[in-house]
Amino acid sequence: MKIYRVGGAVRDRLLGLPIVDCDWVVVGASEDEMLAQGYTRVGKDFPVFLHPDTHEEYALARTERKQGSGYTGFAVDVARSVTLEQDLARRDLTINAMAEEADGTIIDPYGGRRDLAQRVLRHVTAAFTEDPLRALRVGRFAARFDFTVAPETMALMRAITASGELDTLTPERVWRELERALGEAHPQRFFEVLRECGALRVVLPEVDALFGVPQPAQHHPEIDCGAHLMLCLAAAARAGADARVRFAVLVHDLGKATTPAAKLPQHIGHEERSVGLLNGLCDRLRVPQACRELAVLVARHHTNVHRALELKASTVVDLLDKLDAYRRPARFEECLLACECDARGRAGFEDRPYPQAARLREALVVTREIDVAAIVAEHGPGPQIKTLLREARIMALKAVSRD
Repeated sequence: MKIYRVGGAVRDRLLGLPIVDCDWVVVGASEDEMLAQGYTRVGKDFPVFLHPDTHEEYALARTERKQGSGYTGFAVDVARSVTLEQDLARRDLTINAMAEEADGTIIDPYGGRRDLAQRVLRHVTAAFTEDPLRALRVGRFAARFDFTVAPETMALMRAITASGELDTLTPERVWRELERALGEAHPQRFFEVLRECGALRVVLPEVDALFGVPQPAQHHPEIDCGAHLMLCLAAAARAGADARVRFAVLVHDLGKATTPAAKLPQHIGHEERSVGLLNGLCDRLRVPQACRELAVLVARHHTNVHRALELKASTVVDLLDKLDAYRRPARFEECLLACECDARGRAGFEDRPYPQAARLREALVVTREIDVAAIVAEHGPGPQIKTLLREARIMALKAVSRD
């Protein structure tokens, strides 16, 4: 029996990155031997075991043979005779197909170290096409490391798209890859890579449709709506926004793809069209409700947030109410951050101040000081309280504006 550290832990050590999780492969052993040494089996489709002390995952070396459609249609062989090189050969990318011995020696039969040095994502073998999820995983690794995709690997990704196998991916798997990609250092690269291989129009057609659609003349018409979206995602990454905010940024302008040609390059009414499209996307991918709710708020109201400096007091108060800022101040801040990323998604605007956010924060502070209990005490409970509260908030905001 020989044990090797494999995969992402080896890759990240070579890159000088923190190692979060360690995976191990066991060569020359059987399930009974693992159990006899105190390991606990947890794998359903193939033998994976938890170490009795560290609880890290140890998998028997295996080979996989495609026998059905999708990313689950594989026959697995975990015979004692399976070699380390055979186990590494079934992995997706060369940078993930390295192993490390106990003394630190790197075993690299497929050129992973070379590709790390050249910042290239390259498939290990032609069996890469047998798992359609790998097209999305390559995009995610591009988003993490900002590596380029080898031309021959891109060709295989196009073959996966052409095969129709992407349609076999479950909504949960697509969402998981999308959510993880959005959280990476260069989220826009995920969409750029998927667009290059044709996968974007299959898994996220609403996003793909934005490319080629002209931006309004005042918003740098030299780039289209898709390019603007990529800049917005880059801005979200620079701002340290979490994946939920980045998802809201991703879908805030979907309605621009449905603007009638005669109305271009203006996109009047795209906000509500965006809400309809993003709700359909969320239904299809089973996006968590919290992500959907934030995205709807940003899509519906981002234009008015951008106009905050020119809005009259009554409109500002109504906007705060529509954003649910009084009950959900933390989510209100997420809305402002998403809108700021949108505003900075233009060449030359990356570091431009966004005073609209400060204006709305100040308005929230001022209007939250209104004593609701005093209004109730004076006028009594009833439906009129909402109207009276709104009027009091508007007056308070006007008073501050006059000062």
